[in-house]
Amino acid sequence: MSPAKKAAKPKRAPRADAGGLLSHAELRRVAGRVFKLSAADETEVQLDFTSDALTRFANNTIHQNVAEQGMTISVRTVFEGRTARATTNKNDDESLRRVVAASAALARSQPRDPDLLPMPGPQKYSKVDRFSAATAAATPLDRARAVAEVCATAAKSGQTAAGIFATGATQTALTNSRGLFAAYEQTRAEFSVTILESDSSGWAKANAADIADIDPCALAARAAEKSAASRAPREIEPGRYTVVLEPAAVLDTVGHLFYDFAGTAVLDKRSCLNERIGKQVMGANVTIWDDVYHAGQLGAPFDGEGMPRQKVLLIDRGVPRNLVYARATAKKLNAKPTGHGVSLPNEWGEVPVNLVVEGGSASLDEMIRSTDRGILVTRLWYIREVDPYEKVLTGMTRDGTFLIEGGKVTGGLRNLRFNQSILEMLSNVEMLGPAARTSGEEIFEMVVPAMKVRDFRFSEVTKF
Repeated sequence: MSPAKKAAKPKRAPRADAGGLLSHAELRRVAGRVFKLSAADETEVQLDFTSDALTRFANNTIHQNVAEQGMTISVRTVFEGRTARATTNKNDDESLRRVVAASAALARSQPRDPDLLPMPGPQKYSKVDRFSAATAAATPLDRARAVAEVCATAAKSGQTAAGIFATGATQTALTNSRGLFAAYEQTRAEFSVTILESDSSGWAKANAADIADIDPCALAARAAEKSAASRAPREIEPGRYTVVLEPAAVLDTVGHLFYDFAGTAVLDKRSCLNERIGKQVMGANVTIWDDVYHAGQLGAPFDGEGMPRQKVLLIDRGVPRNLVYARATAKKLNAKPTGHGVSLPNEWGEVPVNLVVEGGSASLDEMIRSTDRGILVTRLWYIREVDPYEKVLTGMTRDGTFLIEGGKVTGGLRNLRFNQSILEMLSNVEMLGPAARTSGEEIFEMVVPAMKVRDFRFSEVTKF
C-alpha cells in the first residue's frame, strides 16, 4: 500500500498517572490541539479532571457505592472585544473542532464588552501541595471497612448511623494563547455521619486532603455522644440567649459573608459592607483573612483568569479594610487585582473562597463553664438570607442543641429557629476557640473557631 493510502493514525488518548491525573505535558498537548483549531484573536482553554467515589450508608447498612471519572474541556474565544465559552467532555478531534466552533459562534453573536481586558500572559505561582496518593488510591473496601465499624458500634448502642464517606482527586489546568499555563491537583476525603435515636440525633463531619486526617470512628463517637445527651429534649422559650457555637455553626453563619468582600458586590451596592469600609462594624476581637495558602485550606494558587491568588486582610479587628478584585473590577476601582476572579464570562466578578477567621485560646469546655445560662449549638441548617444589607440570616439548629445552666450542659433542647444579623453577632463575640478547618452543610469549608456570643436571637421553637 502506498503511503498516500495508509489509514490515518488515530489520536492517542491522554495517559493518566496512578492517581488518574494527567501529566502537565499531556495537558499542554490537549490545549495545543485546541489552539491549532482556533482562529480567534485570543483563546483560553480550561481542562478539569475529576475522579470521585462515594460510599453511602443508612440504617446501619451500606446501601450505595458510586464512582465517576471524567474530564471537561472548556474553550473561551475572543473576537474584537466579544467573548464566550463552550464546553465538551470529549477530546477527540471532531469534538474539539465542534467546541471551538461553538465558542466562536457564540462569541461573534455577543455585544462588545467594554470591560474585557486582554488575556494575561505567563504568571508565577506559589507552590502548594495538597495531593495525597493514599487518598487518590482509596478503594471501596477501604471506605466500607471504616463504615462497617461505625455501623456496628452504633447498632450495639441501640443507635442508627447514616452518612457518607467520599474520596477523590481533581485537577485543573488553565492555559491561553498568550502563553499562560497554570495547573493544580488536589485530593479530598470527607466523612459525614448522623447518629439517630427515637427523639434525638447527633452529627459530625470532617474534610481533608489526606485520608489519614479523617477518623470516622472518632467522628461517629462524637455524634453518638450528642445523640445520647439530647434524648427527651425540652422546649425553651424563644428570645435572646448567650450561645456557644461549635465551629460548624460558625462556618454556616459567618461563611455567608464571603461574597460581601467582592469588589463587584460593593460596586453594584449588593454588599453589607457598602458605606462601612474603614468603620468599626464588628468586635475588636474579629479578624478575617482570605488566604488560600493557610495550612487548613484547599484550592488552587491561581484564580479563574490565571492570576496568582493573594493573601488579603479583609477585617482587621472588626474594621473592614480590603476587598478582593478580579482584573476588570480592579481597573474600575483603581485597585490591584488580588487573584480572586471567576472564569470569564461571568456576572460575579470575583469570589473569596478561602476565608480564615482568626481564633483564640478558649476551649469549648471553658466557654460552657463561663456561661450561666445559654444554648450550645452543634450546627445550623436551612439557612436563608433575610436582609442582605444588615446580613440578617434565618435558619434552624439541628443534631445537637443543648441547654447550658450554671456552667454545665443540663440536657437537650428542641430545635430553634434563629433570626440574626451576622454583623451584630460578630459584634457580640465574647470568647474564641482555636481556628481550624471546618466542614458544615450550608457552605464550603473554611477555617473558623468556635465562638461564645451574647444576645443571639432565636425567634421560634420547632416541634422536633
